[in-house]
Amino acid sequence: MAGLMSRASLVVKSKFSKVLDRAEDPGETLDYSYEKQLELLQNVKRGIADVVTSKKRLELQEAKLQQSIVKLDTQARQAVAEGREDLARQALERKSGLQQQLQALDEQAKQLAVQQEKLIASEKTLSAKVEAFRSQKETIKAQYSAAEAQVRIGEAATGIGEQMADTGLAIQRAKDKTEQMQARASAIDELTESGALEDFTSDQTELDRELGAIASKSQVDKELAQMKSELGSGEQQKELQS
Repeated sequence: MAGLMSRASLVVKSKFSKVLDRAEDPGETLDYSYEKQLELLQNVKRGIADVVTSKKRLELQEAKLQQSIVKLDTQARQAVAEGREDLARQALERKSGLQQQLQALDEQAKQLAVQQEKLIASEKTLSAKVEAFRSQKETIKAQYSAAEAQVRIGEAATGIGEQMADTGLAIQRAKDKTEQMQARASAIDELTESGALEDFTSDQTELDRELGAIASKSQVDKELAQMKSELGSGEQQKELQS
């Protein structure tokens, strides 16, 4: 039972594979693959744009922090000049906190820059591969179209194609039917002439045809006797004259 199921599964798979092979268009498959590669390339480009945008935002935040640090430093100096050490200390403490934030932002900006460089390198490599695939795709499609046309022409010329095979079968069936009709027509003519099959298209009955045949035979016999009589009289006259 297991062997039977295995064979059945193999048959189904082979039939399904054959159907898929007939339905598959290499041109469409290549175009679909090319579209997927373009989508991937577009995603990489969007990733680069997102990284650049994030880096720009960090740069803006760094610029604002830098301005705040400069301002706090100025305020701390003014406080020291006015003898307000407590205010100077507060300004310097805030300045220190902002400097730590600035350092963290700077580290993030460096990481984004590295990521951006990697994405740009990947985008260039992928773009080159996509372009190479596009050229190869068009070449393969052209070769396949030419081969397909050559196969169709060869099949049409040699009659090995499915369509030509169907045409050959149709011709053979037409010949067979024609021969059958010709044989039937000959049989009907033979039966009609022999009287075995009455011709319903004629007004004469079988009795009419038989009487007509007798009358025709009597007329023929009468004309034949008259000819013999005429020929006999002519010979007698020739003998008397001689």
